Amino acid sequence: MLESYSLTAGTAVLPDGPAHNLSLRIDGQRLTEIGRQSTRNLRLDPDLYLYPALINVHDHLRGTYLPRVGPAPGEYYLKCANWEKDLRRSAVVKERANISVGDCYLLGAYKNLLSGAATVNDHFPHEENTSYLSGLPVRAIENYTLAHETSSHALPWGDGIPIEHARAKAKDYPFIIHTEEGFDREYQSGIEMLEDLDALDEHDVLIHCLGFSEADIEKVRRLGSTVVWCPGSNFFMFNVTCKIRRILRAGINCALGTDSTHTGSVNLLEEMRFARQVYRRMYGEILDGKTLFDLVTINPARAFRMEREIGSIEAGKTADILVLRPRHEDPYEALVQAQIEDIELLTLEGSPLFGSVQYRDFFRLNGRTHTDVSIMGARKFVKGDPAGLLARVRESVGYAKKLDFIPLDEEG
Repeated sequence: MLESYSLTAGTAVLPDGPAHNLSLRIDGQRLTEIGRQSTRNLRLDPDLYLYPALINVHDHLRGTYLPRVGPAPGEYYLKCANWEKDLRRSAVVKERANISVGDCYLLGAYKNLLSGAATVNDHFPHEENTSYLSGLPVRAIENYTLAHETSSHALPWGDGIPIEHARAKAKDYPFIIHTEEGFDREYQSGIEMLEDLDALDEHDVLIHCLGFSEADIEKVRRLGSTVVWCPGSNFFMFNVTCKIRRILRAGINCALGTDSTHTGSVNLLEEMRFARQVYRRMYGEILDGKTLFDLVTINPARAFRMEREIGSIEAGKTADILVLRPRHEDPYEALVQAQIEDIELLTLEGSPLFGSVQYRDFFRLNGRTHTDVSIMGARKFVKGDPAGLLARVRESVGYAKKLDFIPLDEEG
């Protein structure tokens, strides 16, 4: 594997905006210089666009399976506890139980990797996921504390809100929790509960926030917490989402997450498009591409307290790079419109995860670490073996299972 190289393309999306005809020099795991080539340079098609790799702020990797589990047609939940009951007794979860936990985590990793997300948070207790995260082909955030949610229906994750939040402050970690994912009095008191427990500040990463009042929004703004928006999951379960325009206009750090595929979108690219659709339906306005770009790059990096490492193309940061063949001349719109087959290259810490097979020789890849796949007729290489994973899943469940988040062309 290369230790030093550079990427040169027509347009790179930097913190100050798009810049043209730049080279990104990568040494080891770091992006060391912008504007200077290495002796080994990959000159990309000048029509390609370079971005920071995407970040999925909220997922449950073990729950990466289909079809979705939700309310009866024409009905919606009052609170997420109702969904938990339906999930546990569903045929989908019974089928998923035939698949090893390790393979469930790999399904979640490839859901993210194949859509350009090199970093993801698995909102699950450390004692349940630690043994799986380090072996995934993507970066799964390990430095966090958590609780399940604020209501009395919460699962017993972690050591309790006060202890977990205090631990986050002491270690400068994010404290991640579902908040106000429902509409009865108890669920809509989530911010009050966190305040009473002295557990609401800039470390909080608050997921869903459906019941937020104007007072809740102001408190979150003032104290510097992050709001995680999951419109796909929210509308599927509740036919409503949070007051996203008010949250964005308040200047709150907000990030876009998929949730698990049991309720949410099949990947982060689809979640961006659904977010725009929802915003237009709610407000009669277009959610601009730059805002959506921030929701999946620098904003989640801030939420994870990792903005000095990931989330933007800047010298000194980790070399997590996404290269796209654009469907629109504006780079931000091109990202919103991107499909999996448009990904030309995705790197994590300078190492290639996914890309067009034409770059295989440049990176000196071999079949022991990367395999070839076909997606919508486009030949790609990918780290690991998602085709083999899909074959194991099908053997485990006893039929040719289709999973839209691993859209490999069927061959032979």
